[in-house]
Parts: sequence; structure tokens; C-alpha cells
Amino acid sequence: MRRAGTCLTAARCSTSCPAPTPRIYRIYGTSPSCSRNHPVSPPHTQQRTRVKFCGLTREEDVAAAMACGVDAVGFVMYAPSPRSVSAARAAELARALPPFISPVLLFVNATAGEVDAALALLPQALLQFHGDESPEDCWRLSHEGRHPFIRAARIPLDDTAPPFDLVEYADRFSQAQAILLDAHVTGYGGGGKVFNWSLLPTSVTSHLVLSGGLTPANVTDGIRELQHRGLSLAVDVSSGIEQDGPDGRPLKGIKDARKMNRFMAAVREADQATRTAMDTHQDWTNDDRHRNTSDDSRNSSGG
Repeated sequence: MRRAGTCLTAARCSTSCPAPTPRIYRIYGTSPSCSRNHPVSPPHTQQRTRVKFCGLTREEDVAAAMACGVDAVGFVMYAPSPRSVSAARAAELARALPPFISPVLLFVNATAGEVDAALALLPQALLQFHGDESPEDCWRLSHEGRHPFIRAARIPLDDTAPPFDLVEYADRFSQAQAILLDAHVTGYGGGGKVFNWSLLPTSVTSHLVLSGGLTPANVTDGIRELQHRGLSLAVDVSSGIEQDGPDGRPLKGIKDARKMNRFMAAVREADQATRTAMDTHQDWTNDDRHRNTSDDSRNSSGG
């Protein structure tokens, strides 16, 4: 089993997967045909936090998402969800997306026919498997990795529940482009619940997507908590950017442009704080090196 902080080896991958090609890939961008190759990330660098808005059902919400600079928009292909849309409707909504904003199709225990029908209309879409799919299911439904996919992990809300082994889970789903971290609620996601971020391992050799109860008020803290635990970090929000109903609960599938903008501002605030901290650390490091060099020069002259 893979251990946190160790390099992945090709030996643990499915023999049905094509031979690896060295590369660097990231979430919510163009990707080669096989997602199981060794993820590589430059050490000690800060990448911009990528953002996905999920559960969009209206043209005006897609337009608002584009206006505030989102990286990906998610369409729910799971009929029991109040945020679900048909594949034809998802294709219609995605038609407005400019280049470099990725459509994501969320499936829950879908059949191959359902996935293929959606991909026929949205061949450029990233897949997200949010149900009980096995690694073999994901590989088969993604046409052996020709369509990149994200695998959701359902993290227990109860701290007394058996610990969730994210390192082992990421190892099992090593062919996924990223592991999405969501709260384990009744149903399959979208419950607006936050799990205990501090219980996650400190080092996972996978790209991570933080989800589950994110809002403009807490996403900055979530990024600060998890941004160095994986190869990269993205965030995924649904209920946290929805309009409030008369009872104060989110109107599922109906987004709020003001909340979208506040959410994006909070993400950028977290990124800026990290860059500032890294710049300060670099300045201190440079000062230390300069002092050491000066001391060495004086000692050499004195000798």
C-alpha cells in the first residue's frame, strides 16, 4: 500500500492501462488519455486554487460563473438530485462556455450507456464519479482513461466513526485525475455538510478537490488547511453559492451571483495570503544566505 509522501510506482497500476508517459497534469485543464501516470508537481511552489461551481441548471448562472472567473462548471447527471439536468440540457448550457472553462459531468452509479450518451453530446467533458463505482468501473466508464475523471471520496462526519484512509483510497483510484473530498451524507453529496478537515493525512500524492459545505465564509480556512496536503488543491461548491429560500435553506439548483463573487474573492484572498507568506519566507532565506556568505568572506579574509 502506498504511504503518504512517497512516490507512486507503475507497478501498482492496472495492467490494462497503457504504458506511462512522463508528464505533469493538473485539475480542470487539458489532459492526456491516461490519468494513471505518475503525478508530478514542482516542490515548494504555490499553484492558484482552481474553482468548480457544481449543480448549475440555468443559463444566467453559467454566465455569472464565467464572469467571476470559475475554472469548471458541473452538471449533475443523477436524476434523483434536485440539481439534475439531462445530458441534452447540460450540452445546451455548456455551449456558452469559452475555451479553458471545463464542463464536468457528475454521475452516480451510472450505466455505460448513460455515460456514453452524455459524452456523445459533451465529448470534451471531465467525468466525476460520485457513487459506489469501483476502480474498474471508473476505468471502464472512462473508456480506459481516454476521458479524464475525478473520483469522489465520502469522508465521515462523525469523528468517532472508523478513520477514512485517504492514502489507501487515492492509491486504489490512482487512475483518477484527482480525488474529490466530500462529506459522507445521506444520498450522494450536495448536503452542505462540512467534515473535519484536520483529520485528513498531511501528505497525499494525488491532486485533491475540497468539497462539502463550502461557503464564502469558510473556503479561505479550508484552503489554508489543505493546500499543502496534496499535489494541488481545487475547491468545489454547490449549496454554498445558492439562493436562500423563504425558510433560509438553499434553493437547490438556483445559484446566487453575489455569493459566487464572494466565494471567488475568498479563494483569491487565501491564495494571496499564501503567496505573501511564501515571499516573506523567501526573503528571510535570502537574508540568511547573504549573512552566511558575508561571514564566510570575513573568516576567509581573517585567516
